[in-house]
Parts: sequence; structure tokens; C-alpha cells
Amino acid sequence: MIEANRQHKDLTVDILVSAFEDDEADNSINFIVKQDARRIERMRILMGYLFEKALLFGKVFLSENKKACLLVIFSEKERTTLKTIALDIELALKCIGLKNIFRVLKRQRLMKQSYPKENHIRPIIMGVSKDYFGRGSAAKLVLQVLHPYNEKKLPVIIDTVSDKNVKLYRKFGFKIKHKDESLGYPIYFMRLN
Repeated sequence: MIEANRQHKDLTVDILVSAFEDDEADNSINFIVKQDARRIERMRILMGYLFEKALLFGKVFLSENKKACLLVIFSEKERTTLKTIALDIELALKCIGLKNIFRVLKRQRLMKQSYPKENHIRPIIMGVSKDYFGRGSAAKLVLQVLHPYNEKKLPVIIDTVSDKNVKLYRKFGFKIKHKDESLGYPIYFMRLN
């Protein structure tokens, strides 16, 4: 695995957009990204935002073949700064759209309330280039990244709206700790350790 740095931003954004551009199912990406003719452009803004947040408060990992990535945040490092406020404003204006902002903020508030107060690791997104789906790049990367945290007994928290992802995360040892339907659709909060 490769620990990414700022030079890997375009590559990481390309991987993530490739992973999600054809996915029109209910998922966190489609919930946040304004659905219009500029969807892919807006998706690139979201992926760039997530990359920046991961560099500020966590780490970005790439598979050895540079076809998969995993972005994680360490809860004890996360805080509000002028930089994060600027990133949030850019995301709201260029990706979410003013019409959807309150819906997204409501979801973010729910997420924050559902995360544990103890220090934890939160993978915020993972993806694999669509031409490498099913080849094991993402699975291998997840196992490499999460293994050291299993040994330290630091909890790893994931949230998802996708039943498909719930099945995938269970294969990695995650368990559903909480399911919330207050927003009109299920959000699963899953934990490892």
C-alpha cells in the first residue's frame, strides 16, 4: 500500500469518480452531489473535498497498483478551522447546491451524533477504478490499512445507506451497531472492534 500525499490528489479523485460515476443507486455520493448535467464535475469537487479532509485529519491510502484508494479520518484530529470552513463553503456552492444544503446538513448532524465519543477511525470513502472492479484491489487495501488498528483495538466506524455495502463491510468483520431511519431512508452505523 502507498500512503498518498498532495501529489496523488488527481489520481485519487480520478479513482473515486471512476468508482461512482455510473452508480445511480441511493448512496451517500448521490445524496450529496446535485443531480444535474454537471454531475461528474460536481462529483470531482466532492472527491477533492474528501481528499483534502483526509489529508488534514487522517490519511489517504492507494493500492500498490494505484487502482484503489481508501480515505480515513482520525476523530481526535478532526476540528473546524478556517481551511475547513472554506472547503465546506466551496462544497456547498459548487457541489451540493443551495436547494439541497439543509438536507445534507441534517444528515451530517445525525451522523455526528451517532459516532462514538471515544477516539476512532472513520473510513470516509473507498473506491476502485471501474476497470478493476472485482479484482481484489480494494479488499486487499482495506485489510492492509485496518489491520494495525485491529491490533490497537481502536474502533473503526463506517456509515452507509447501501445494503450492498453492509454485506461488503460484514465480510471485513464490521457489525451493525445502529440503524437510523429518521431521514426517511436507512443509515447503517457499523463498527469494527
